[in-house]
Amino acid sequence: MRVFANTQELVSAAGTDLGSTDWIEIDQNRIDLFADATNDHQWIHVDREKAAAGPFGAPIAHGYLSLSLLSHFSPQLLKVTEPPQMVINYGLNKVRFLQPVQVGSRVRDNAELTTVKETPKGILVTVTHTVEIQGEERPALVAEALGLWIP
Repeated sequence: MRVFANTQELVSAAGTDLGSTDWIEIDQNRIDLFADATNDHQWIHVDREKAAAGPFGAPIAHGYLSLSLLSHFSPQLLKVTEPPQMVINYGLNKVRFLQPVQVGSRVRDNAELTTVKETPKGILVTVTHTVEIQGEERPALVAEALGLWIP
């Protein structure tokens, strides 16, 4: 985890490697709960028998489930001792799902503070996240996430 004293220190830290998070297991219960929350019950996610005989050999997590874990990972990567009043999700510049995450896999985030730009609304922070799958060469996804830090 990278710790910054304040947002001004953050502004000068563009290009900084934020390191890696702890691993988290993607079990079938998590996949099923996500399917219920999003009404996406495609068989490759929730039908264990059919998915085992399918192209991935097991159920896989939804790509958006893997992406949604950025909210879980982010507090493990970056902390500002004197935080802004508020940080809001400002969107994504780019997301690529590169490899499916099979049930039972463990994933973690490796991130870089890509850009930090002062704007009239606040500080626009871009973090490039690479969600790795333990034991796999290719990551599950790479995403550029934007946060607007309101002073």
